[in-house]
Amino acid sequence: MEEKLNIAFIQANLNWEDAEANRKLFSEEIDKISEDVELIILPEMFTTGFSMKAEKLAEETEADTLTWMRKIAKEKSSAVTGSVIISENSNYYNRLFFVFPDGSYKLYDKRHTFTLAKEDQTYTAGTERLIVDYNGWKICPLICYDLRFPVWARNTVDYDLLLYVANWPEKRVNAWDALLKARAIENMAYCIGVNRTGEDGDGYVYNGHSAAYDPLGIELTELNRSDEFIAEFSIEKESLKEVRTKLKFLQDRDSFTLN
Repeated sequence: MEEKLNIAFIQANLNWEDAEANRKLFSEEIDKISEDVELIILPEMFTTGFSMKAEKLAEETEADTLTWMRKIAKEKSSAVTGSVIISENSNYYNRLFFVFPDGSYKLYDKRHTFTLAKEDQTYTAGTERLIVDYNGWKICPLICYDLRFPVWARNTVDYDLLLYVANWPEKRVNAWDALLKARAIENMAYCIGVNRTGEDGDGYVYNGHSAAYDPLGIELTELNRSDEFIAEFSIEKESLKEVRTKLKFLQDRDSFTLN
C-alpha cells in the first residue's frame, strides 16, 4: 500500500466538438507533468466539451480516445481518467474511463444527467457507482451534476478519494466551490474537482475553479483558479487515517437504502 499518491489535474479551454484537437492539446499538457505522478485527471467530455450532439460525436468504447488514454497511461506509468461521449447498444453515455498504467480500465456512466441542458434526453443514465482500487487507494470517480446529490457520493465503503470531472459553468461556480468542500468534509475523504475554462459552442462560459480538498475541507491547491493550468500535488494516507481515527464521524452515519 502506498502512503502517498501523486496526482496531477489539467484545467483547460476545450476545443468545441473537436476530439482530435483536444487529444493533441492534452498530449502536449501531459508531456509537462512530472514523472512521479501516478494519477492524471482530465475534465468531463474532455474531447468535445459538453455537447448534446451525441449522434455526431460519439465513439465506440474501443475507439480513438480510449486507445489514446491507454497510450498515455503506459508512457507516463500513470493512471488517466476523464469522461467521453460513448455509443453502445444504440444508447449514448457520458462515460468516465479510469485507465490503469497497464492499459486495463474501468468505467463509470454518469448517474445524474443534467436535465437543465436536456442531457437526460440525449444520454442514458448509469445505474452503478464505481470504486477503483489503485496503488492501495480506494477512489470513487463521479461526473459533474453528480456533485449536487450527496446520497450518491455517500461514503459507505470507506473510500479514500472522491473525484469529480466537470463542465461546470461560471454562473453557478459558487455552488461548485461549496459542494466540493462539503463532499470532502461529510465523507471524511480527499475530494478533487476538475473543471474546464473558456466558452463553449453553445455560449456557456466556464471559469475553472478546479480544486482539491483534504478530509477537513482545507484546500490543497491554492492557484489562480480561472486560468488554464496544471496542478500537481500529493495526498497522504497517514493524514487521512489520523483524521478518521480522531474524528469518528463516519461511524455515526445514518443507514439507508438508495433506490
